[in-house]
Amino acid sequence: MNLSEATWTDVRETTPEIALVPVGSTEQHGPHAPLGTDATAAAAVAEAADDRLDETDPTAVVAPPVHVGVSEEHRAFDGTLWVSPETFRAYVRETVESLASHGVSRTVLVNGHGGNVEALAETARRLSRSETGPYTVAFTWFEAVGEHASDMGHAGPLETALLRHVAPGLVREDRVETAAADAADGWGEWVRGVNLAHDSHEFTDNGVVGDPREGDADRGGELLSTASEALVDVVRAVCERDRSESADP
Repeated sequence: MNLSEATWTDVRETTPEIALVPVGSTEQHGPHAPLGTDATAAAAVAEAADDRLDETDPTAVVAPPVHVGVSEEHRAFDGTLWVSPETFRAYVRETVESLASHGVSRTVLVNGHGGNVEALAETARRLSRSETGPYTVAFTWFEAVGEHASDMGHAGPLETALLRHVAPGLVREDRVETAAADAADGWGEWVRGVNLAHDSHEFTDNGVVGDPREGDADRGGELLSTASEALVDVVRAVCERDRSESADP
């Protein structure tokens, strides 16, 4: 059930057991992909997972996406928005707590942006350790796509592929060749395991890392299927878990 499209009576009658909260960002994704790529991807994976749940599975509700995240590393590129990790954690936490106030006591944060990972993990831990708080875990879709995960860059093959599958009209196809030509090969500038670059403009002129030409719509379909299948497994595990195992001793 999509919360944005439901009425309050729909929610009350359905009594969802778990919430899927898509979390993305509004940040540069090169010249060919939109600023909202991460939120679009997270929402697509959450919706696909919800569609996969059958009658014997927990009832889920898909919340509206969180569109602004921890993205200051892309601040040199026009249009990028960001908030501090503290503001982000508070917003996500209070969103989850509001769902819990309606009886949805378990949540998966479905993430689409690497910069959010640390803040989401901390938020999930703090929520779950409270005996009365909603049990929460964080899931990042591009970490759950098997052998494809090693190709994750930024606006590269994986994100471009998923967009081409779920929202092809958002990809500026006439700019893909230029995006690929000016892309960086990898994220950061590394010396003995230390990344010397704090912001993306230090190592990529156009914001792209990886070759977007390697991400076609068929690959996007495979990514969506793999990620949503993994998310369904997480949903089932979260709902089966004894709540007392995560609360403070």
